[in-house]
Amino acid sequence: MLRSTDRIETTHAGSLPRTAELLAANAARESGDADGDFGRLLRDAVADVVRRQQEAGISVVGDGEYGKSMSSPMDFGAWWSYSFQRTGGLELDTDAQWVLADVQSAPGDVRLTGFGNRRDQARFREAYTDPTSGIFHGEGPGQFPKVTGPLTYTGQAAVAQDAANLRAAADAAGVTDAFVTSIAPGSATRIHNEHYATHEEYAYAWADVLREEYLAIVDAGLIVQIDDPGLAESWDQVTPEPTVTDYLDFSRIHVEALNHALRGIPPEKVRYHLCWGSWHGPHSTDLPMRDIVGLMLDIDAGAYSFEAANVRHEHEYRVWDDIELPEGKLILPGVVSHATNVLEHPELVAERIERFARRVGRENVLASTDCGLGGRVHPQIAWAKLESLAAGARIASERLWG
Repeated sequence: MLRSTDRIETTHAGSLPRTAELLAANAARESGDADGDFGRLLRDAVADVVRRQQEAGISVVGDGEYGKSMSSPMDFGAWWSYSFQRTGGLELDTDAQWVLADVQSAPGDVRLTGFGNRRDQARFREAYTDPTSGIFHGEGPGQFPKVTGPLTYTGQAAVAQDAANLRAAADAAGVTDAFVTSIAPGSATRIHNEHYATHEEYAYAWADVLREEYLAIVDAGLIVQIDDPGLAESWDQVTPEPTVTDYLDFSRIHVEALNHALRGIPPEKVRYHLCWGSWHGPHSTDLPMRDIVGLMLDIDAGAYSFEAANVRHEHEYRVWDDIELPEGKLILPGVVSHATNVLEHPELVAERIERFARRVGRENVLASTDCGLGGRVHPQIAWAKLESLAAGARIASERLWG
């Protein structure tokens, strides 16, 4: 894991804008019409996106999640839906239970309701159901699967391709640190389960499946980024609102399952991404960072990525006044946001970086984005945000090191 003692390094949370050619090729592949040039096209696209990240000033690069199909240029869910094509034991959820299920929790018994019954959506129903509100973009998530049999991992060829493409691109560019994203077991459990008897059994089944993906990425000499919006975001998916204690008890199962999946993998090869969901809604029911930060730090990772530029959470940098970052760990605070088209000024980016550097140590901060930018803002804006991120990091470095 890249750690600098003389400047602030930069990275991002994963997804980067796809080209029109790549979007069309991925759509053809999913429909079974892909031609023999797809592998070459994807390989060249990854090489190009690594080059563009370097040109923008990004130190720790990714493959832009280019091997994970997006349904349209604006797609909030590709970080998750890619896993459906890499997992056995699934069938289409034709009843849309992942959206429509109305599940009520009780004290000591936390259960997730359908996405359409989330508390923020209930409070702002008019805005959420208005297609002009800007909360969601693109064609929507389409059909989701449900689990109807034993889960198995079937994505060996796909993850090998992802890893090989990024490894080759990074080596050609002379990049030492590069990462590939992969979903966390806890976030994966949010599709409807009709097979496993308990939620704990279900979470560990996902852990065993996804461990194969984590190992494939690390064994290729890359860093695995665990994407886990569900750890914080699922708080809003519990009705009625639970106690924080009950929610943390429910979520601790997911943390333990993830650590089970990561067993034996060096923490410095793992970075963990927590967020509150990338859709552009009010987020009025988001769980405070203070309530979840301890559980996040229990995860066996070397670095922790989280939203810190989002207007709902920017103030929470003060959490680190009271929380001690474990020795040897890094934080990857988001200092530019996916949730606005407004381009952050480099001076503001620098101020955000310095807030964290003063609290956890300048050598323990790797400046990042709140979430992936691909599929959330226009490509031209996304690349400008990465350039502003790098410019802000240079300003902060001059102030912090002189």
